[in-house]
Amino acid sequence: MKRIAIIGSGDLGQQVAHYIHQDTKDKVVAFYDDFQDLGIFIKNIPVLGKINAIYDEFKKDKFDEILIAIGYNHLDFKEMLYNKLSNVIPFYKFIHSSTLLDSTAKIGNGTIIYPGCIIDQNVRIDDNVLINIGCVISHDSQISKHTFISPAVSIAGFVNIKKKCIIGINTTIIDHITIAEKTQLGGGSVVIKNIEQSGLYVGNPIRFIH
Repeated sequence: MKRIAIIGSGDLGQQVAHYIHQDTKDKVVAFYDDFQDLGIFIKNIPVLGKINAIYDEFKKDKFDEILIAIGYNHLDFKEMLYNKLSNVIPFYKFIHSSTLLDSTAKIGNGTIIYPGCIIDQNVRIDDNVLINIGCVISHDSQISKHTFISPAVSIAGFVNIKKKCIIGINTTIIDHITIAEKTQLGGGSVVIKNIEQSGLYVGNPIRFIH
């Protein structure tokens, strides 16, 4: 059994803890959160400190591995935390047991894959990515670091999504598409051509908003 600490005790952190407890023998033993009081319990899990206490807490053997459960509005901060901590603290990798994961797929450290996903052959999902419920990522596609994939996203083959993208719920991306770093796609977007400029895109087919 691994003892897991989660950065972020909000809805996302609570949901991740729920899936870990429901689906594995591992145990979430702590939240670290700058916006909660030390010592309170959230869903029976204690808040053991602020984020800047994490390294000292790890040295005191309070936990074995860590995850970042911070939402898509704070991807720059999520990236900063991962880069700061990944060289000194092991990151947990959570792949729900209901995920259909091809043996050739490669999943990075700190990545979270929710229930009901299909990860096809030769897919690469980099570090610190979140893949929400019921997503399909087809063969030979790549999801780069710190990206947030919302529920029910369908990604065809040979797609390359760069760092810190936000892919909205029910988005469809056809094959051989590249999406620029820090792109946000609104819910229900349909992507049929490369996105070369970062920004917000919505619609079917997508159009640039800002």
